[in-house]
Amino acid sequence: MRVLAVGAHPADVELGCGGALLAHRDRGDEIHILVMTRPDRGLLPGSRGEAEQMLAAEQLGAMLHWGGFDDGAVPSTREAVAAVEAVLVACGCDVVYGHAPEDSHQDHRSTAQATLAAARRSRQLLWYELPTSLHFDPAIFVDLEGRVGAKLELLGAHRSQLDADGPIDFGAVAGRARHRGSQARVAHAEAFETHRFVWELAPAAFPGRRAAAALPFGARVLIDRRQEPSGGAFGEVAP
Repeated sequence: MRVLAVGAHPADVELGCGGALLAHRDRGDEIHILVMTRPDRGLLPGSRGEAEQMLAAEQLGAMLHWGGFDDGAVPSTREAVAAVEAVLVACGCDVVYGHAPEDSHQDHRSTAQATLAAARRSRQLLWYELPTSLHFDPAIFVDLEGRVGAKLELLGAHRSQLDADGPIDFGAVAGRARHRGSQARVAHAEAFETHRFVWELAPAAFPGRRAAAALPFGARVLIDRRQEPSGGAFGEVAP
């Protein structure tokens, strides 16, 4: 399986879906990361975004791509769509992660719109949350059992963003994972909204045996079923 995670800035992807990407890595999936902005023109003083993003991608075993736009100026035009689509087509990715569309940062909103347009033919499209997300209402949860520490180590690659004024707060990251885990009835989780998610069920291995779910994660995926009129609060599928 091939996976594309799109972020507006360095560290966005690791912060929003780093745990899921670690699960992809552990199961041997091919991971691609696209960062839309140019870290050499970052707005955060003292940022070493390019080198740090390369280190994080190395830890994930991911192939890194750059969109080349200026920080704060990701356009809401076809140029941004083309940047995402070029990577998506070249890599033939099956699963796409991107910014949740409702966000207070203009780069995040533009990147979300570009990702949605570029991934119009993709069958599995997931939106991750960041501290700047607005009205985030997740429907899918990835169990982070055994991966919270690894996610924090991954975020540690972005050292220039770890000071008091930076966007990464380890305590907040761990707290959010615990909060989303409580919603999903597990210890820790990452949460995702979804515009489109085709659930492919593999044939049963033996007659009479329940089919396993062909889902794009190494960890358990918990699907929010709050909209169903009956049944449990959550459905749970284990590989």
